[in-house]
Amino acid sequence: MSKRKSIHDRVLNADNLEELMAAYDEWAVNYDDDLLGEMGYVAPIIASNLLKDSLVDKEARILDAGCGTGIVGGLLHEHGYRHIEGLDYSRPMLAQAEAKDIYQALHRGDLTNALEIDNHVYDAIISVGTFTCGHVGPAAFDELLRITRPGGYLCFTVREQAWDDEDYQVKVGELENHGRWELQETLTADYIRQEGARCKVCLCKIPSCVAPAPGMASHPE
Repeated sequence: MSKRKSIHDRVLNADNLEELMAAYDEWAVNYDDDLLGEMGYVAPIIASNLLKDSLVDKEARILDAGCGTGIVGGLLHEHGYRHIEGLDYSRPMLAQAEAKDIYQALHRGDLTNALEIDNHVYDAIISVGTFTCGHVGPAAFDELLRITRPGGYLCFTVREQAWDDEDYQVKVGELENHGRWELQETLTADYIRQEGARCKVCLCKIPSCVAPAPGMASHPE
């Protein structure tokens, strides 16, 4: 088994956050070459294009949630966006992202917990490769919605296996039914071509006037 294949399997099958971060930390230096050069990781292109088509304001403040080494941030920068911030839990991944000099700020945070970010900060949030097997679950959408401005966008991918097994479809529907977001588009697309993996790509718009979810706390002052 190749080293790249071994690390990717560890990422997909991690039993806890420590195992997951150990794999990502080890993978950080070779992550871009492995995923983009060898594995055919096309989900970032598909998701960034989908967001670009709706987010016409190039001055929009965007959060790349689960930014990793900055693949998505780089694509958004190529599209002309300049107010991009990144968030990830892995320090080595964040170091790779910082070296690309495309983010205005980088934050270390765990998407499975409350984020140290104020309410309604971002005009758009994009998250690619984060909602997948053994990673962040659908409950994290509530926190991402909290930090998105009314009228803003949330664009994300969900690995197809996780979409089917981890109640993503149920959560997406509940949030729409409760008026928390309006589902603009859902695509089924290639994710990592070499392994034949597919994903859902969703674009949601946050209503201009929306009340916070019951029981959802604001960021502490």
